[in-house]
Amino acid sequence: MGLKILYGILIALGIFIVITLIRAVFFLPQKRDTKPLEDEHVDVERVAKHLSGAIQIPTVSYPENEKIDWSQFEKFHKYLEDSYPLIHKTLERENVAEASLLYRWKGKNPDLEPMALLSHQDVVPVAEGTEDDWTHEAFSGYNDGEIIWGRGALDMKNHLICVMEAVESLMEEGFQPERDVYLCFGHNEEIVCSKESGADEIVKVLRSRGIHLDSVLDEGSALLRLDVKGLIHTYIAAVGVAEKGYADMKLTVHDKGGHTSAAPKHSGMAKLANTIKDVERHQFKSHMLPFLTELFDTVGRKATYLGRVVMCNVWLLKPIIKLVLKAIPESASMVRTIQSISMCEGSPEPNVLPQRPSITVNFRPLPGDTVDDVEKHIRKAVRYKDLEVERLYSKEATKFSPTDSRAFNAIRKVEEGLHPNDVAVAPYLVMGGTDSYRYGEICDNILRYAPFNVSVELFLTTHATNERCPISALKESVVFFREYIKEVSKKD
Repeated sequence: MGLKILYGILIALGIFIVITLIRAVFFLPQKRDTKPLEDEHVDVERVAKHLSGAIQIPTVSYPENEKIDWSQFEKFHKYLEDSYPLIHKTLERENVAEASLLYRWKGKNPDLEPMALLSHQDVVPVAEGTEDDWTHEAFSGYNDGEIIWGRGALDMKNHLICVMEAVESLMEEGFQPERDVYLCFGHNEEIVCSKESGADEIVKVLRSRGIHLDSVLDEGSALLRLDVKGLIHTYIAAVGVAEKGYADMKLTVHDKGGHTSAAPKHSGMAKLANTIKDVERHQFKSHMLPFLTELFDTVGRKATYLGRVVMCNVWLLKPIIKLVLKAIPESASMVRTIQSISMCEGSPEPNVLPQRPSITVNFRPLPGDTVDDVEKHIRKAVRYKDLEVERLYSKEATKFSPTDSRAFNAIRKVEEGLHPNDVAVAPYLVMGGTDSYRYGEICDNILRYAPFNVSVELFLTTHATNERCPISALKESVVFFREYIKEVSKKD
């Protein structure tokens, strides 16, 4: 009897392996009738010149408005006027909330819901003491013939300039969209959870006019090359269909304090140390959300046969995949709420015992986990029940946008036209934050994607020393925005 069961198991296993191997043969990308895109209506020298000039205007944002040099934003607005005369002659433009910009390009059919393209004008400051580490001065916009150097070259004056170039060049050809196109350029996106957000004010303006947007396209991942020997060789255009939340929580324990000359066996700092241990030992549960299944399915179909054998069975291998993702910090954030202890406060003097030692923990909630859930998790994890929990800054994770929308399909169609048979367009979860989350109340279809063909090495210079953008990526990006506007602005 035992041998019969064993034989039955082996036969079933053999059948499963055979089926899996056969499935992998047919696990291929969906065939679509996509025409290669060749667009010669892009003046790359003009784009590079305009990006270089934009970088030279240091539109740096700070949490404190009094630290912002508003004259630089005024200078930037004038620069856009001079660089794009047709846009400023034809489109309606409004200044919103001090320095944000809202453009309206009227479409032929006012009954269609408008589309919106987002960018932000501001850049992060150069870290003090690192100014001399730059190969070319941070706000020089230096053009060495192949690369444009400077703060904002990737985040995100390149994006803003290419959007403007696309609109200007389409207007030069006499093109008019079917639906209204809004260009929404905030001025303080880099300030996390800003209470005086330019993007918020733009949304208020649109909402007050009864405008509900068909779609929003904002910054996100770039077009990256995925090359793993023997497994996969393709471009991946990862389109952000949601973004994680954000919460800075200050955790404070209480102690009687006193002079260090009469210190107890365990001071308030010991309580704090236990709090740190409790927080780090109790990680959030992991979840394989539907976007991951679709991501693996889309990318897996571009893999070699060996890769497809695995990827066509994600449904079965979910527990193993989840374990692997959890083990890698960069991928763990896709499956669970991430927590990181980033700040610690004790006593103001070395000979004084702290009475209110504290830590600040940064949480990035996964969609499905709320900021309230974060606080409940903390109180459950930490042994000291008189723990003081203070929310410093927070925002909820967004909901997921559909991947069968006109806008998502437009991204797929354009990228497949630019890279025939060599790109996987797939959904992903944005780990950081963008202005786009503020548009959730007036749009159900928010996508985050920056169509810049850059290496991972260059992509990682965002916010860092020697931020730079290859000139070779500019033409393709302008073509992308031109074609995206054409596709999304069509009637249903």
